Amino acid sequence: MNAPELISVAEEELFQGSLLSYYEAIESASQDMLNAARSGDWDTVVKLEGACAVLIAQLKHASDEHPMGADELALKTRIMQRILVNDAEIRNLAEPWINDLSRMMGSSTDPHKMH
Repeated sequence: MNAPELISVAEEELFQGSLLSYYEAIESASQDMLNAARSGDWDTVVKLEGACAVLIAQLKHASDEHPMGADELALKTRIMQRILVNDAEIRNLAEPWINDLSRMMGSSTDPHKMH
């Protein structure tokens, strides 16, 4: 797993040098999420989703203070496209699992059938 589960002070200082570092870390986490989803490891998907949420919050804060140049914006766009492709595949993989869970919860009031 390449995605950061917790961001240390040293890593946060590294990210301050380049907003692209945040996007690259989010892309890495999304790729790790996709790999976990492909193997059916939904607990890891959820954990990595939390790591992404932390990175996104930090990115929002950092982007207010550091505008990107044209070259960086172009690279950011390519990274975001890859993240969206990963996200779409994760959702596609999760859909049957979510539908199964919904059927179990909606069609059964017997808690023994939900195990």
